[in-house]
Amino acid sequence: MSGPEGQPGVAAMMEDRFVDVAGGKLRVQVRRGGEPALVFLHYWGGSRRTWFPVIDLVDDRYAVVTFDQRGWGTSNALPGPFDIGQLAQDALRVIEGCVTGPYILVGHSMGGKVAQLMAAGRPTNLTGAVLVAPAPPKPAAIPIEQQQALERAYASRDSIIKSMDGPLTHVALPPALREQVVEDSSTGSDEARAAWPRQGIVHDIADAVTSIDVPVLVLVGSADQVEPPDVIEELLMPYIVTARIEVLPDAGHLLPLEAPDWLAHHIGAFAHEVAG
Repeated sequence: MSGPEGQPGVAAMMEDRFVDVAGGKLRVQVRRGGEPALVFLHYWGGSRRTWFPVIDLVDDRYAVVTFDQRGWGTSNALPGPFDIGQLAQDALRVIEGCVTGPYILVGHSMGGKVAQLMAAGRPTNLTGAVLVAPAPPKPAAIPIEQQQALERAYASRDSIIKSMDGPLTHVALPPALREQVVEDSSTGSDEARAAWPRQGIVHDIADAVTSIDVPVLVLVGSADQVEPPDVIEELLMPYIVTARIEVLPDAGHLLPLEAPDWLAHHIGAFAHEVAG
């Protein structure tokens, strides 16, 4: 079954809410359910829709919150800044407005780094975090040429497809999801597209994340070219002592689209575990 904007299944039944943030409002979608709530944060170039295949499969006993981060999707008109500190503040405002009890952060790539920064602040009611192909807290050295190439990655339909078929995926996506990736990456504001390669990736939060005191589950694909497992082992795991890692063979960076069933299983099991 499908709904508006290509929303499949359960995602079509989510409620719209609007949360005040600096410079405007964020459209938030909420699925009612029990605790802990699952708060989903998407990747650079994605949108709340990136998580719909996972939300459709994750245990429906849990409430779900998802939204377009500042500069992306329905939030693309919001002004900057677009650094991870601002994105973390936006997410905290969403949680204040939409979550009343315990919750788990579920962040993918850029969203994973935002989740790490949030968890480092030990917010009230946070009970755990799931980091999906996360950008690590300790940034790797990035040559200026690579940074400039990243800034152009979403400049056109052709460049988006090249990125999707190159570093972003290992498993071929069906046509509808391919078109979704193109649409989401195309609609980001110019400033938001530039902010991640210029600021977000190189922002070192390694010292901050050592204060994380909740359970953390790291989920990565063995064939991820953006955040390979060995990079995660070197630049994330030593800094988050509460973290453990699971690696899915033959999967790439866009795990929410490539392997939603695997993610949904692990997210649901983790939620059950931290709920006690």
